[in-house]
Amino acid sequence: MSGWSKTKKGCEVWTIDTNNVQLSQSMGRLVFMTEGFGFYEMTNEIREWVKSLDLKDGLLTLFVRHTSASITIQENADPTVLQDLLKALRMLAPEEGGWLHDDEGPDDMPAHIKTMLTGVSLQIPVVEGELDLGTWQGIYLAEHRRAPHRRSMTLHYLGT
Repeated sequence: MSGWSKTKKGCEVWTIDTNNVQLSQSMGRLVFMTEGFGFYEMTNEIREWVKSLDLKDGLLTLFVRHTSASITIQENADPTVLQDLLKALRMLAPEEGGWLHDDEGPDDMPAHIKTMLTGVSLQIPVVEGELDLGTWQGIYLAEHRRAPHRRSMTLHYLGT
């Protein structure tokens, strides 16, 4: 039997029953404010969403709905890693690059370049209800604009 059903926290779940293996699909959205250029760890918020669905095994896709912010997995133990990454991104796409596209200011085109380099989606396995991240891995939103922004991320889970 297949069809739409409701689950916790108002997320809709699509259920497929094949050979006694039931797959579920869940979607949600995280919305948050940034304080401007930098990395913002989202691991705990994403873990809480996964746990709220009482999941077992599957694949979680994360998608940032912006062209001037991105998502990445990076080391979460030593803050100098993130500082060095910010420095590298500034060097790769400097504001003084003579960019043609500057409708929203000098950080506009560099933000688009940084997003292209770092990406807007990730896929993370879920094993026995837990994100299958390494010991030192954290999930970070990368804000590439100087000013604070309201950002949203779509979460999509497919599994058991």
